[in-house]
Amino acid sequence: MLNKIKSELLNFGLKFINVDEKIVRMILETSSTNINEIVLLPAVKMVMKKLIKKLTQKIVYGRVYNGKLNGVRVSIIRTQIGCPNAALVIECLKRSKAKIIVRVDFCGGVSNDDIPIEIGDIFIPNLTYCDDGTTPQYIRSNPSLVNHIETIKNPLLSSQNMIIGNNNIGIVKPNELITEIMRDEAINTVGNRLKVGKLWTTDALFCEDLEFIRVLQTLKVSAIDMESSILFLLGKLYNLKCASILSVSDLPGDPKYDLLNSNEIHPKMEQGIDNAIKVLIRSLPKISILLQ
Repeated sequence: MLNKIKSELLNFGLKFINVDEKIVRMILETSSTNINEIVLLPAVKMVMKKLIKKLTQKIVYGRVYNGKLNGVRVSIIRTQIGCPNAALVIECLKRSKAKIIVRVDFCGGVSNDDIPIEIGDIFIPNLTYCDDGTTPQYIRSNPSLVNHIETIKNPLLSSQNMIIGNNNIGIVKPNELITEIMRDEAINTVGNRLKVGKLWTTDALFCEDLEFIRVLQTLKVSAIDMESSILFLLGKLYNLKCASILSVSDLPGDPKYDLLNSNEIHPKMEQGIDNAIKVLIRSLPKISILLQ
């Protein structure tokens, strides 16, 4: 009886809001009006806590933490890990007044001859390969996207007999102006610890075997993450300015600092994410100019 009454009250309340607002409230547990124009999207708890600690004038609305960083009003929302989770949050941001979205979190590093990668480096992608399961669904339901993104044959097909999976891999790019602002600030802040290059987005944290890493090296990919592809794709689809700034937490395939094969944490891992957050916060005043 009590559940029936609750359901009736909920349905009565929903009659007074539109579908878009209902989606935001169901996922973010607050109104779309409580989301600022600049949104920061960490995925893991450590990064979320570090960002919130630096907020001034903090106000919490459901899953949305509002406040100021370096004098700039922002919202901070933790996506959780993976493209499906990130897509849910970005769908809410599309239905709000958000205009700029920056992902700040960790990535895995892949060294190659052109760009050596070390744990604690700051990595800013200038493109990402979409080897996740979420971006193909958006491309399928929005065919016009095909005209705006490049694709390549999945390079893993040349070395593995893939029964299922992505035969074609999309290539999506972040907003160039935000990327440039953060790059310039990172050069001033961390110098040669900044790396700019290609990113590979995947869904599977525990499938980074040596053959997989070798194939990424042939493409000159320097890092791996699990969220940036859907961020950049939906930025294109929904006219949102999106970019990522990441810190290298581990080196897949490395015998000592591959999280899948070792329980040893590199001493520079936390310093790296602290630097990424510092670069982002220092970049915010210039990023906010893009709202005008």
